[in-house]
Amino acid sequence: MSTTGETLRIQLLGPIRAWWQGKELLTGPPKQRAVLGLLASRAGEVVGVEHIIDAVWGTDIPQSAANGVHTYVAGLRRVLDPGRGRRGTSSVLTSASGGYCLSVRAEDVDATLFVRRHTAARQAETEGDTERALRLYADALSLWHGAAYSGIPGPFAAMERTRLDDLRLTAVEEWARGMLTSGRHTEAVTELSAAVAEEPLRERLRWLLMLALYRSDRQAHALSVYAETRRLLNRELGIEPSAELRSLHQQILTGRTVSAVGGPATEAPPVDVEAVVTAPVRPAQLPALARGFVGRATELTRMEKLLDEPYAQQGATTPVVVADGAAGVGKTAFVLRLAHRLLDRFPDGQLYVDLRGTSPRARPLSAADALEQLLRGLGVEDGRIPDDLAGRAALYRSLLNGRRMLVVLDDAVNADQLRPLIPSGPSCVLATSRQRLTGLAVRDGAHVVRLGPLPEAESAQLLANLSGGRLHGRDPVALRLVRLCGGLPLALRIAAEQLAASPEVSPASLAEQYVAERGRLDRLAVEDDDAASVRTVLETSYLSLPAEAARMFRYLGVYRGSPITVGCAAALAGTSRDTARRLLDLLVDSHLLEEVRRQTYRFHDLIRIFAAECAEGEPLPLREAALTRLLQAEQPVPAGSSARAADRDTAWAGAVSP
Repeated sequence: MSTTGETLRIQLLGPIRAWWQGKELLTGPPKQRAVLGLLASRAGEVVGVEHIIDAVWGTDIPQSAANGVHTYVAGLRRVLDPGRGRRGTSSVLTSASGGYCLSVRAEDVDATLFVRRHTAARQAETEGDTERALRLYADALSLWHGAAYSGIPGPFAAMERTRLDDLRLTAVEEWARGMLTSGRHTEAVTELSAAVAEEPLRERLRWLLMLALYRSDRQAHALSVYAETRRLLNRELGIEPSAELRSLHQQILTGRTVSAVGGPATEAPPVDVEAVVTAPVRPAQLPALARGFVGRATELTRMEKLLDEPYAQQGATTPVVVADGAAGVGKTAFVLRLAHRLLDRFPDGQLYVDLRGTSPRARPLSAADALEQLLRGLGVEDGRIPDDLAGRAALYRSLLNGRRMLVVLDDAVNADQLRPLIPSGPSCVLATSRQRLTGLAVRDGAHVVRLGPLPEAESAQLLANLSGGRLHGRDPVALRLVRLCGGLPLALRIAAEQLAASPEVSPASLAEQYVAERGRLDRLAVEDDDAASVRTVLETSYLSLPAEAARMFRYLGVYRGSPITVGCAAALAGTSRDTARRLLDLLVDSHLLEEVRRQTYRFHDLIRIFAAECAEGEPLPLREAALTRLLQAEQPVPAGSSARAADRDTAWAGAVSP
């Protein structure tokens, strides 16, 4: 990177380095440089402290992490803004909205400049200006000085290292294609040989190297590369070379002219019987859309815009969207609606797998089992599917390399189940989960969209759409049903179907049946369909909790007051505040509890009813003891505080009622 200029410049494509007015700065220890790398990659954006902690420490977060972030930021301010007084405000690294923002021009961060030059090179190539494209590709690749984020710890640096390296290799492939188009075969051999040595299983690089050698009158060397490729793929993955490589090999053997750089000639021989895929497959596996879908317009539009960006700027990166939320909130319906809106962007097909993370009748799919389904969907015969997870993942990535495929992964249990199912390249992954997959956002760059209950107007519209004309818009009865269902789409759909199926029952009478909390979940169910029962879907979330968190959930169900504080939870469960906070966070991550503000929580109404049912599984003396601990932990009720006293009486009555 050039060290001249009048501004701050940052290098991420290699060891992280920084210059101010041409003078190199000492950027500090590895974790401080990790913070700098994260902020530079999000230049001009506010990055929250919690996101920084996850990016630098991942799941192994020490108690001192927040203080560590503040220390590293202070160190960076001293380095990046040396003219600032001891108590002065930094103009380079500012504090805002619970996080930090690095003020640096995008073109002064080499990783961002690389992406821009790469995009410009692609555009020039599309316009037929090969010479300009080659200059831009060379300029982009000249920015690299080793592995991106070299020597930097943390999951974010590891994810960026992989992403940027994949993008660099794609740029090398595209540059080489332009060189071969221009007849500069010999010059391409050196770069391609180095890239193949670095990434030996990347078949596209080997295809280009074979062609460059062949066009340089080095037929024997080209055939040697193919033989080496075949041995490597058989030994490492148990598969044969791709159809494209086999086709090129046949053309070199017969001395044919290879008519296209972008792929084998049209007169190539047919794929041999040892091919992994028996025939080209364009899967179309998306399930049907849910009838009467309403709302989520803001989330859908935001995700569409986010998914457009990688194809304009970062073609080697596979975008990942994860919709998370409570059971019954409509995650699958949302993702399928988004998938159908994206179909034109992914012409090579759609794959769908139900990962069964919370299925009441089957265990979750392992990543290996999910890959088996995906490979079958791509046309791979059972006998050609590798036995091990690594082999299946490698074959899956190879088959999707360069293809614009939409992959929908429904009901993931955790990030480890999803990671092997994320390919590289221009495909896209849409996933759902009842868990907050923060690690997937930090390590893998996933976009997370958090779904909650529908707003009142949209909930009423859903009831009107599905009730067979029995409710209309903001009908008072419809609004009453919305409140009783808590805006939960599954509950609203059940209520609407009951209205449509029972014309003899008035909407007001049906709403009246839902008023009593005891029995409401019995009514919000469909016979012989566990997936359409509010209690059952909540139960699967509850049963997936660790034992300690499940116990906390039951004790919170004893309490009828609101909101729930850390101190309240600690008293009810008889734990320390630190333990209570950790268990409450687990419930929040499972979307069984909502954090309304820092360390203050509440239940969704239907989940509160379910928690109260679960609490009844605790012996009555233990429930009474829990409320006694709570009342003893609170301050005496001041004179005139009748409302708070009434809350306590209600909580006690609810806990001891038969």
